[in-house]
Amino acid sequence: SSPVDTNPSMEVKTSLLDNMIGVGDMVLLEPLNEDSFIENLRNRFDHNEIYTYIGSVVISMNPYRSLPIYTPQKVEEYRNRNFYELSPHIYALADEAYRSLRDQDKDQCILITGESGAGKTEASKLVMSYVAAVCGKGQEVNKVKEQLLQSNPVLEAFGNAKTMRNDNSSRFGKYMDIEFDFKGDPLGGVISNYLLEKSRVCKQPRGERNFHIFYQLLSGASDDTLMKLKLDRDFSKYNYLSLDSANVNGLDDAASFRTVRNAMQIVGFMEAEVQSVLELVAAVLKLGNIEFKPESRINGFDESRVKDKNDLKEMCELLGIEQSVLERAFSYRTVEAKMEKMSTTLNVAQAYYARDALAKNLYSRLFSWLVTRINESIKAQAKTRHKVMGVLDIYGFEIFEDNSFEQFIINYCNEKLQQIFIELTLREEQEEYIREDIEWTNIEYFNNAVICDLIENNQNGILAMLDEECLRPGTVTDDTFLDKLNTICAEHQHFESRLSKNSKFLTDHSLPHSCFRIQHYAGKVLYRVEGFVDKNNDLLYRDLSQAMYKATHSLMRQLFPEGNPAKVNLKRPPTAGFQFKASVGVLMKNLQTKNPNYIRCIKPNDKKVAHIFTDSLVCHQVRYLGLMENVRVRRAGYAFRQPYESCLERYKMLCKKTWPQWRGPTRDGVEVLLTDCSVPSEEFAYGRSKIFIRNPRTLFTLEERRRACLEDLATLIQKIYRGWKSRTHFLLLKKSQVVVAAWYRRYAQQNKYQKIKSATLVMQSFIRGWKARNILRQLKYEKRCKEAVTTIAAYWHGTQVRREYRKFFRANAGKKIYDFTIQRIMQKYFLGLKTTTMSPMDNTWPTQPYGFLEGAHTELRRIFHLWRCKKYRGQFTEEKKSVYEEKLEASEIFKDKKALYPSSVSQPFKGDYLEIQKNPKYQKLNGAVEEKVLLADLVNKINRANGKGSPRLFLLTKSNFVLADQKTGQVKASVPLPDLASVSVSTQSDGFFALKLKEGSASASKGDFLLSSEHLIEIITKLHRIGTTAADRDQINIDISDEFLVQFKQDKVCVKFIQGGPKNGNSAACKRKNNRLLEVSVPSP
Repeated sequence: SSPVDTNPSMEVKTSLLDNMIGVGDMVLLEPLNEDSFIENLRNRFDHNEIYTYIGSVVISMNPYRSLPIYTPQKVEEYRNRNFYELSPHIYALADEAYRSLRDQDKDQCILITGESGAGKTEASKLVMSYVAAVCGKGQEVNKVKEQLLQSNPVLEAFGNAKTMRNDNSSRFGKYMDIEFDFKGDPLGGVISNYLLEKSRVCKQPRGERNFHIFYQLLSGASDDTLMKLKLDRDFSKYNYLSLDSANVNGLDDAASFRTVRNAMQIVGFMEAEVQSVLELVAAVLKLGNIEFKPESRINGFDESRVKDKNDLKEMCELLGIEQSVLERAFSYRTVEAKMEKMSTTLNVAQAYYARDALAKNLYSRLFSWLVTRINESIKAQAKTRHKVMGVLDIYGFEIFEDNSFEQFIINYCNEKLQQIFIELTLREEQEEYIREDIEWTNIEYFNNAVICDLIENNQNGILAMLDEECLRPGTVTDDTFLDKLNTICAEHQHFESRLSKNSKFLTDHSLPHSCFRIQHYAGKVLYRVEGFVDKNNDLLYRDLSQAMYKATHSLMRQLFPEGNPAKVNLKRPPTAGFQFKASVGVLMKNLQTKNPNYIRCIKPNDKKVAHIFTDSLVCHQVRYLGLMENVRVRRAGYAFRQPYESCLERYKMLCKKTWPQWRGPTRDGVEVLLTDCSVPSEEFAYGRSKIFIRNPRTLFTLEERRRACLEDLATLIQKIYRGWKSRTHFLLLKKSQVVVAAWYRRYAQQNKYQKIKSATLVMQSFIRGWKARNILRQLKYEKRCKEAVTTIAAYWHGTQVRREYRKFFRANAGKKIYDFTIQRIMQKYFLGLKTTTMSPMDNTWPTQPYGFLEGAHTELRRIFHLWRCKKYRGQFTEEKKSVYEEKLEASEIFKDKKALYPSSVSQPFKGDYLEIQKNPKYQKLNGAVEEKVLLADLVNKINRANGKGSPRLFLLTKSNFVLADQKTGQVKASVPLPDLASVSVSTQSDGFFALKLKEGSASASKGDFLLSSEHLIEIITKLHRIGTTAADRDQINIDISDEFLVQFKQDKVCVKFIQGGPKNGNSAACKRKNNRLLEVSVPSP
């Protein structure tokens, strides 16, 4: 017997280890190295397994396509299930976090990191949608859930953009705290945003777009809305919108705009607020179209002036600003120091800088206002303590060819996240060991606190030195900032610069002079200092702030509070680096109070297509996400742990004492099980509620033994089942046999009774029949006696009458009998003639039955044949009749005279072989021939000089024949048919014929024509037929001979046909023998 076959798709999974593709948890990977790590990810990705665990961390591979793993059925499948119970899935992490928050009152945070395009935003949506699906129901709860979910489309429209790596890339960091009540129902949420990439407003890299909202507004807004906003649908009219990637495959901007409007309504935006937001978006587009020109002043300095004031005017109308106020702010800058004010002019470059700075600040402050407004709508109303689940969706570590200030602070944030990840992971491990009473051993790992200190140290950190350089008086440039770094950070082990005091980098040509390099936990990153100071200052001239504050637009005073002239603050505003450092500090403190859950997103390729896995790209992400470090930390103690109940339930079949059911405490059962399996004691440890296994090989050994045992158990179950099934079948057969036997005996008795009854009836019927036949026989005898008397009397009377009238019969009887006999013979003869068919080809005729019918028999056969031929001819159309007449005429001319004739009988006469009427090539030739063309064919004109043929077009009409050039269609000769005296052909199977002209005729000057054609029979038949039907000319003579004379101009040449095998195949060949003889070799038949 063989093990029971199981269908993997129907099998219910009870553990992560069931039917694993590769290794579902990287902690169990053996051997553990970078190559095996990448290969395991590839193997699972190729089988559509995009999620893999590292302990409680989820690795998510972006499949770049829809997979059927997010259905409501999947939600129910992972609901309230142990984290390691099913295949790795983001739902398992979301469910674990939600249940810990609901049941154990632990605040949770879910940290989602990865490169742009790795699927971070989609992962956060999946987490939120899962939590929304499994939490409570109710009108108020559903409203809160809908508001939380609909905040995503709004933030994506204003904060996401198409980049080279991702068509929907988040260009800001987002942290959302979702608040729950004691039942686990959502009450509301709070969103924090980090580091919007506002430089994208003014300039986008090639192949990328500005933020989605600009394109959505121009594509999806109604004509009336665009008219109110003074906008045009054409993207090319706005300087801030890149044109090379304005339209993106798969993105419907018009539909997305409708979705955003609907989402803003659900979140709680009033219609007036939506209109105000769109006015500011339109103002940013208008602002980008403002251009400046220089204007010389008396003092010799150039002053900037607005070129075309139309866009400036429309922008001022949208924002409610006096045009002159804003125009002055673009031309002058006021500097205040204590009680003094000084106004300086702005040149064109400074004006453009001020314009772009205003656009970036206007958009970034609008985005911050949107986040604040959404928070007002979705925040929890109750004042009681809430349970909180945080979801962090932020930039991943970035290493580009050209890294600037944005990449520096993004990577600083990722350093802090890595630091807290290591700390929280180790703390979680340590807490579990203490909770389970397992001895804790210190784990060696790379602590990136030294890198964080290099960046954020308040005294000599890079951010502190950048702020110090921005605030100090005097000339401040990016180079002075780099000089300061080279002085202070030169000896730091993670800082590298070619101009530093550290001599080992002086000859490092991979390190440019205007750059410095930091060795992050994920690898070395080269930063170009150009723009660091300006981007950190993030300076907006006070004149522009005050101009914005004076606007009558409802949002402007909230967005530019520093522009209030009553509250002038001469202090320099905090730098971008300082603000971001403070935000990251608050975020870290917030995360440290919560239980962390990690999702590491990886993109498999840069092409954004499915089914492609690029090893080098994935390896790069694995390194900078620190996943190998993560696995080593997780495996530093015990690689696998499992509750005693689950362990005993899974492996109980490996020990006879625990199978099929262990009656005592589960820990004792596990101890008995491991002892019986001879597992070394150093490979495991007993906790309070869990068994800890040190080496993955031990676990895989148990799994192999379990798999083999399950096969044996399956065989045993199969054997018992087959025995039960066979016994059941036998008992059923036995019971059926008794029933069948009873029914058969009944049936047999019924048959026996029916047979006896039938036999009795047969005997009775035979006896009754015998009696009836006796009576009938007697009656028939009596009747025959009476009839015999009557018959005898009748015969007697007849005899008497015949004696009386015999003399009258003998006079006329002979003639009548003869006539009757002849009539019957003729009738039979004529009926026999009905079997003759109507086909004229049928020569059968009934044989002559009697000699006296000889003349009539022959005449009837002749008359009948003529009659059926007439009937057959009556079915012909005129065209078909003409064809048969031509065939008949060909037969009369050539039958038994030319060997070529038999092969032409079965070929229909087509006439126009060149399709001269349809072919545009012969349009000119068709115009030159006035009459209807009866025959058009390609012939070879034989040259007297060498006997070779030249292709010519041969056209035949009722009055003449024409020879024309094959390529050009130019007429070479046109001969009237009356000038044609005769046609000469041979008796053999060749296609040569000579057209002999009448001596003295106009056409005879050039001599006769010797031609060759595959349709010789048809050509000569038509020539002969035209001569026969024409009343005004003599009939053309047809000369059939193997030797004839042809007149070539002044000379006569003899054409002689002989049989022989030409070298060039089965066709006839003409060869000149001398000036008076052309010899044509014809293949033997």
